[in-house]
Amino acid sequence: MSTLENKTIAILSTNNFEDSELTSPRDAVHEAGAATVVVSTESGSIEGKNGTEVSVDLTTSEANAADYDALLLPGGTSNADQIRTDEAAVKLVREFTQAGKPVGVICHGGWILTDAEAVSGVRMTSYPSLKTDLSNAGATWVDEEVVVDKRIVSSRTPDDLPAFNKAIIEEFAK
Repeated sequence: MSTLENKTIAILSTNNFEDSELTSPRDAVHEAGAATVVVSTESGSIEGKNGTEVSVDLTTSEANAADYDALLLPGGTSNADQIRTDEAAVKLVREFTQAGKPVGVICHGGWILTDAEAVSGVRMTSYPSLKTDLSNAGATWVDEEVVVDKRIVSSRTPDDLPAFNKAIIEEFAK
């Protein structure tokens, strides 16, 4: 199994995230040895759509991509729609992708990648309703459990979490 010792993963989210899409990958990278930092649009804590409360470590305006080894973008329709309107969040995502750092994205989490202009020429998947948005932003959208292309690991739904978690650990370890 790949190890993530001495790696720090940023998790970018806001309220109404899909609970399992934040907690399952977070727990998987912890088990592989990584530290995580939750970055959000506001300080304090954020709450998933099913009530999971997560403490926020930094706001988007305080975070710097250079401080992290990888980025995790959980889904949740409302979370993904809100986070992409935050200019500092979009800038942070753009910095990760421009630096060639790995990004794990599941479900609706990919919306912010379109705003960060980070999917052109990337083969990826998502929740099916994002197909048109991702394609219009230049991605090649496919309906697969998990896709790894150009340092972006993408998956569709919570059903894909086992494959997604395995793939992010492998990609984040590189």
